Amino acid sequence: MEKTNQTNDRTVTLKRTFNAPIQLVWEAWTQSEHIAKWWGPKGMDVKVLEHDFKVGGKWRYSMMMPNGNEFISEGVYTEIVEFEKIISSADFKPMTENVEIQALFEADGNKTNFTFNVVHQTEEYCKQQEKLGIMNGWGSVFDRLAEFLKEE
Repeated sequence: MEKTNQTNDRTVTLKRTFNAPIQLVWEAWTQSEHIAKWWGPKGMDVKVLEHDFKVGGKWRYSMMMPNGNEFISEGVYTEIVEFEKIISSADFKPMTENVEIQALFEADGNKTNFTFNVVHQTEEYCKQQEKLGIMNGWGSVFDRLAEFLKEE
């Protein structure tokens, strides 16, 4: 019996091609000083509170929303393959909890093809997140990443 992918109906996927070599895109994802410059939607300042980049290591970021409220995102790295993928649990309380995020990298000359998956526990939760604007939120984050990469 062939095993099928049971996560398709509960995964939100965004794809981008960044005009930067894979080494630079990887550094943007793995170094605290870079993460603080692009993580989070436009208008939010980010502080890296914890970033232990290894399997089992925790990450925790604070984002200040324009209204002054603090928004915490955090997770634990579950798989890291250099220049290929970063997989982590993730909570973005109070908006999104108990998801897995997958950042997948592929070199394409001086560009990087990037795929980002957010895997939810259920199809219903995934649909709810889509209605709340998960695509726009992450789209804004990756717009900031693209701008950051241009400056580096």
